[in-house]
Amino acid sequence: MAITSANQLELLQTAEAVAREKMIDPDLVIQAMEESLARAAKSRYGSDLDIRVKIDRKTGRATFARIRTVVEDDLIENHHAQITVKQAKSYKADPQIGDEIIDEVPPVDLGRIAAQSAKQVILQKVREAERDRQYDEFKDRKGSIINGVVKREEYGNLIVDIGRGEGILRRNEKIGRESYRPNDRIRAYIKDVRREARGPQVFLSRTDPQFMAELFKMEVPEIYDGIIEIKAVARDPGSRAKIAVISYDNSIDPVGACVGMRGSRVQAVVNELQGEKIDIIPWNQDQATFLVNALQPAEVSKVVIDEEAGKIEVVVPDEQLSLAIGRRGQNVRLASQLTGLDIDIMTEADESARRQAEFAERTNLFMETLDIDEMMAQLLVSEGFTNLEEVAYVDTEELLSIDGFDEGTAAELQARARDHLEEANRKALEAARALGMEDSLANFDGLTPQMLEALAKDGIKTLEDFATCADWELAGGWTTVNGQRVKDEGVLEKFDVSLEEAQHLVMTARVMLGWVDPTELASADEDESEGEA
Repeated sequence: MAITSANQLELLQTAEAVAREKMIDPDLVIQAMEESLARAAKSRYGSDLDIRVKIDRKTGRATFARIRTVVEDDLIENHHAQITVKQAKSYKADPQIGDEIIDEVPPVDLGRIAAQSAKQVILQKVREAERDRQYDEFKDRKGSIINGVVKREEYGNLIVDIGRGEGILRRNEKIGRESYRPNDRIRAYIKDVRREARGPQVFLSRTDPQFMAELFKMEVPEIYDGIIEIKAVARDPGSRAKIAVISYDNSIDPVGACVGMRGSRVQAVVNELQGEKIDIIPWNQDQATFLVNALQPAEVSKVVIDEEAGKIEVVVPDEQLSLAIGRRGQNVRLASQLTGLDIDIMTEADESARRQAEFAERTNLFMETLDIDEMMAQLLVSEGFTNLEEVAYVDTEELLSIDGFDEGTAAELQARARDHLEEANRKALEAARALGMEDSLANFDGLTPQMLEALAKDGIKTLEDFATCADWELAGGWTTVNGQRVKDEGVLEKFDVSLEEAQHLVMTARVMLGWVDPTELASADEDESEGEA
């Protein structure tokens, strides 16, 4: 097939037809044609030649040109695509290094193989342009809801026609009970849009918590207007969900606005989510209050929050336990997702039993270590004393404030407590040295004998060993694995060493060893304090 005047206009017509069908710029199709014709010409004249094709956008005439670049005499590498300054003078009056010498060459006659190759190049370029167009169109729509039509199903995944492109709804992003056939209309959430070499680029979801949030935004004008804000969403797709809302207008009830007249608004969302039950919860800045709301419909007696561990204990009446946990733990799991806290639920009877066990344990501790009777030990525990250190080093006036305690009794208790602690320290230090603890660590300030024994048992026996530890290895911490918080046990965690204290101890050890410049450490501390201020 030769590019003659008879089919020159046909090139433009073909380009426009393809561009309309694929909804891309016609110029991109013409550029693909130019590249394919140039490739065919190289196969005809030689691959070492730099041949370019230009198609006139008005007439459709294809011009084939050989390009040679002017280079210095001693730098010429490809005689077919490069030319010296001396040789270029026969083509141009004053050639300069880097100039291009253009010679028009006869149009090529495309054989069957060359024509097929040119067709493949055009199709590839058109597909690339189509995918770029689709990505550019949908990249800014990530996080929104889109309506589409199911085209087909592939291995459980739905390919959805979303207008000017296709999206994929993977099987794990579908609500369990729902099924679709070709040509069924579907509404989904655009979860992600990313460039892919092959296959769909728009990834849809119907199980994402934000899908439900966007549905409420469509149904509740107050949310769209910003009067009501959705603060948190938790879903068990197809079964149950919880959504926390807050109103910035005191005259508008956020829960009532989301429910709507006779439940019309929430029912519209429920119908779209295949009957998923939705609990609408008022959000509260106070974590304990918010959690009580999140565990509805169960009643909560008491909430105890451990902010450092990110855990929370909830006490409920005995008859409310199953309701608080929910079927297969669903209610407490959703409440945990909503608040971002690990929740431990116990009954009032369990909490009472635990308190009694702690009381008895502390009573026995004081009876055994201080050699006192049960009544006196119980008095100490009742007044809030939990360990020997508190008894040994507390202000004497606090002991004298206990009924029945005089100065002699208080002094004797403190003396016994200190003697017991000193003996325990001596034994712990001996045990640490027996395990191989070196003086460099044994004499390090900030570590008690019991801490030294725990370190030695864990194989940390020198100051160098201690300096290589991470703060969380000493104080413990929490790691999120697959969405679940996992506890990292610390060597010194049972001694209530915080992450900040552990970090200070380790950095001090590194300074003593010369691993860290103390002036740099001081400047870093100053910068941190200024940042906090």
